[in-house]
Amino acid sequence: MKRLIQYFYEVKFAKIVLWCYLIWYLVILYFYFDPSLKLWINSIGISLVIGTGLLLSVSSSKKDSWQTFRLYLMPFCVSSFSALIKEQGFIVFVSPKLKETLTAVLSCVLFLLVILLIKFTQRKLLDESDR
Repeated sequence: MKRLIQYFYEVKFAKIVLWCYLIWYLVILYFYFDPSLKLWINSIGISLVIGTGLLLSVSSSKKDSWQTFRLYLMPFCVSSFSALIKEQGFIVFVSPKLKETLTAVLSCVLFLLVILLIKFTQRKLLDESDR
């Protein structure tokens, strides 16, 4: 738990945005989950092809396991998200149902508040230990 709090204390803006993407995806997945094996196999296949291409395009010689995981996870999420919302009336990625959109937005806001709380309390603890 201490490592997780430390991670969120040090997390940068770009990664916070990626976390919000994941939260939004999970909320939509909750509302529109489809047990169709074909959908998930296709998403895995697309993830393997695109993820490998992304991995090959990363010029950095130092590839950490989280970066590699994200390079495969993102195309998986995009392809499955696209399949799940097909013909559901979405405007880009926003659900036409207010309840679903509010759930996604409020989930991201709650996450951001937790991050701010961690950063504030950790900073305060560090300031007190310096005294």
